[in-house]
This record gives sequence, structure tokens and C-alpha cells, in this order.
Amino acid sequence: MIGPAAYQKTGFGAESLFLSHLRKKFPHFLYEIVELLYNIPAALRLIGAARDFKPDFVYERYNLFFFGGLILKWIYGVPFHLEVNSPLAEERASHGQLVFKRLGQRLEQYYWRKADHTYPVTGVIADQIARLGVARATITINQNGVDLAHYYPRASADQRPGSEIVLGFIGFMRQWHGIDTVISFLAEKIEAPPLKLVLVGDGPARAELEEQADTLGIRERVAFLGVVQRDDVPEVVGSFDIALQPRSVAHASPLKIFEYMALGRAIVAPDQPNIREVLCHERDALLFAPNNPKAMTAAILRLASEPELRVRLGNAAREKIISRDYTWAGNAARVLAVANTLPSRRWSHH
Repeated sequence: MIGPAAYQKTGFGAESLFLSHLRKKFPHFLYEIVELLYNIPAALRLIGAARDFKPDFVYERYNLFFFGGLILKWIYGVPFHLEVNSPLAEERASHGQLVFKRLGQRLEQYYWRKADHTYPVTGVIADQIARLGVARATITINQNGVDLAHYYPRASADQRPGSEIVLGFIGFMRQWHGIDTVISFLAEKIEAPPLKLVLVGDGPARAELEEQADTLGIRERVAFLGVVQRDDVPEVVGSFDIALQPRSVAHASPLKIFEYMALGRAIVAPDQPNIREVLCHERDALLFAPNNPKAMTAAILRLASEPELRVRLGNAAREKIISRDYTWAGNAARVLAVANTLPSRRWSHH
């Protein structure tokens, strides 16, 4: 596996420290030039690795301005399989982080078209790829997943009448995640079991969220755990009574949702197409109208007051992980099943 050193391993809910530092110190246009130039050393390493390893096909996770898989296809004729987690040109442009917008968009579309098979993580992205003229037969939706050996439900805490209900969120915190609406909700005078919010991870929104909790006088009811190691995620998320996805971008396959499901948590998430691909309202989650804080808080209050519903939804979510094989092993099996139907590169053994 070859990739930029910037994407080194980090704790869960964190961005690579090197990558974050690079983005802050470099002007955006220079950062994008560095991304393009990275293809030179990457190509040299990939060519050498392919010559030694002689792969039947190449599988790459799409990254804007990186062309590793396509380089090997050009040079060796190796079938090129591409996983697409996000339309990165569109995403970065919308957040003001893309200077070479037209170049980025054209390269992205060209790259998607040149893949022998693409694996978008949601149907929303699959539709976007198909609109470019890519044949549906060469597109396989492959959602994110979990390792079931690591993510299994823990025993729930004893919920006596009046005991504290733990709301939880895990991930890299950005302003658009909507965590601020949950904190505002906690400050309201409501007739409900006492609620506590546990936030796991770090990010640019964390300082503002801490300040918000302080200003509203509820700092003792909002726990900021910071970055945790991935091995500790099941225990931390397993302590949530209600697992939150306050907002989601339209194309995402949120990893946290699969972790919530595998751990048997009761989930509250926005009712939008990419989420409905995985969750079903009233069956394995409570879904609310997107960007409607009152609808979200109504779902939270309902779950807070109905422990039986929390258990039922959590169990159903766990069962769906298993029945649909939303696991990394399942993802790999689906890729191999496709690869076995396509011609592979025949290497000389000389």
C-alpha cells in the first residue's frame, strides 16, 4: 500500500498532524502544486512495486490530484479499480479550499471515467459518476463498514428511572456537523431524564463548542474526550445511550454510523438519501428532517424516555450490519468478486 506520508495513522477523530500543519502554513495554490508534484515520487515507487509484485489489478482510494492507479494502467496495462468516498473537487471548492477549481473538476471527471471499475461508497456518488457517462455495469456501491471482531455490543448500563442519559458523537469536529444545536438543546429547560453529551474527537469546531458550553452554563454536562485511539472506540461509543449524527453531507457514507450500528446503539440521524441507503426510520434508527433542530431534539427526547425503543433500534441496527455484511471483509469480498469477472494483467515470469 503506497500513499502520501501526510496520511499517516492518527487517533480516531483526528486529522494527520503533518497534513493539518501543511494546510495552515502553505498557501492553498502551493499546497495543490505539492499534491500534483507528489505523483512523481509516487509513480517511481509504484512502478517498482508493480514490477516486483506483479498485481492482477490495482485498487486505489480516490484522492484529488493523485494518479497512481492510472499510471500503472498506462504503463503495464493493469486493471484499475477506484474507490470513491467523496467528490473531492466539489467538496473542497465548497469549503474554499480549492484554488485550481476547473483543473480539479476536469481531472476528477477524467479519472473516474478512466477507471475500469469504480466503487462509490453511496448511491448518491454512484449517480454522480453515472451522469458523466460511466456505464452502470462498471459501478459497484460499496458502503463503509466495521470489523465485527472489534465492534461488538457491550452490556448496557442499568437505566433506572431518572438516571442520566448519555448522548454521544464521535468524529472530526467541523462547524457543519451541527453539534452546536445539540449543545443549545441541552441548555433548554425540558421535562426529560437528565442528559449528558459526550464528544469524542478534535477539529476546528472544538474550541467554539467548548466556549458555547461555558457561555450557556452547561460545561459540566458536556464532556470533551478529545482524540481516542481506535482500539478504545468500542468502549467509548458503547457508553452512549443515544448515538448522534446531527448533520451529514449529501454524498457521505459516515463511518460513525456503522460503528454505532455494530455496537448496538440507538441512532438519531438526518432523513436524507445517503443515510436512508443504510438506516430505516423506526426500524433501526430515528430519522429526522435535515436541518430541523426541533425534529432532531424530538427524536432525542423520545429515545431518552423510551429505553425499550433504544434497545429495539440498537439490536436491529446491529443485525443489519451482519445481514448486509457492512464489514471490511465484506467490502474486500465484493471487490474480489468484481475483479474475478474482469480480465487481469498477465505478467511474464521471466
